[in-house]
Amino acid sequence: MKKCLLKNLGLVSYGVAWSQQRSLVQERLDNPNVEDILLLLEHPPVYTLGTGANLKFLKFNPDESPWEVHRVERGGEVTYHCPGQLVGYPILNLRFYRQDLHWYLRQLEEVIIQVVANYGLLGERLEGLTGVWIEGYKVAAIGIKVSRWITMHGFSLNVCPDLTGFERIVPCGIENRPVGTLAQFLGQITTEQVRQDLKKAFSQVFEVELIEV
Repeated sequence: MKKCLLKNLGLVSYGVAWSQQRSLVQERLDNPNVEDILLLLEHPPVYTLGTGANLKFLKFNPDESPWEVHRVERGGEVTYHCPGQLVGYPILNLRFYRQDLHWYLRQLEEVIIQVVANYGLLGERLEGLTGVWIEGYKVAAIGIKVSRWITMHGFSLNVCPDLTGFERIVPCGIENRPVGTLAQFLGQITTEQVRQDLKKAFSQVFEVELIEV
């Protein structure tokens, strides 16, 4: 079975994690045989905008914002990260899996769907949209960047975050779909619990052996 390194981190500032991703991607562009790696972490409150994201989906002026805002190289619109949300950044060489971005997005969704199924919840895809929903609430967002088949950015799963920060944006540019959390369906749950399920699901879906570093 193919090996994939796992870096299990705690609360990491967005800028630090972003810089780390770019460094890991460059390392693999320089040497395609370097092992894949998955970063699992949480962020302090931060807003991120995809490459072509429309500022109309921000309900505040980013130039005068008391909140951290980054425009990054992933696809998609504006999203929000904060503690209580589990974020995964897989740095994978898709040449060793399948050179198909739609396949890769569906695989990331499948990881989340398997995770929430462990708690008796039905995670669903909505046609034409990327992410995972439970009973109409979006619990997971996905945005990626791929350079010469090396992936970066990834997914975020709302485990037990304070959703207040989402009120300042139109999340992912989708106006008629509320954001939800696993905690609203399950009550008490922590990101630490979900990390274990996420590692197992990621390993199964991508058929890799995760090795913690």
